[in-house]
Amino acid sequence: MAKINKFEELQIWQYSRELCRYVEVLFQTTPLGGNYAIRNQIERSSGSIMDNIAEGFERGGNKEFIQFLSISKGSCGEVKSQSYRAFDKKLISEEQHLKLNDQCELVKNKIGAMINYLLNSEMKGLKFK
Repeated sequence: MAKINKFEELQIWQYSRELCRYVEVLFQTTPLGGNYAIRNQIERSSGSIMDNIAEGFERGGNKEFIQFLSISKGSCGEVKSQSYRAFDKKLISEEQHLKLNDQCELVKNKIGAMINYLLNSEMKGLKFK
């Protein structure tokens, strides 16, 4: 794996940012934007994905990074569950629901791959150099 100096270079962070952008599009173009309870929850959990990736990376150690990646992965499940709620309440279309779920699955799987990589890596993190 290439050396990554900034969290913005992480593909998993970039994908999670795209997910957040799509959530914002849904807020602007669907009734989801007017349901403040679900909107607030999905805004917070989608942001939690990218924020925890960034925070974990900046901690400088693999164990901490893995812990924060695990939280991010859990937040992917939370967004996916909220997508079902929004769809069931007819706040988003089936197509939008499926797209959001696909994005969550992609991010979740990429995070899982990163966790596996770190668990099997001999490198323990920048703060241990």
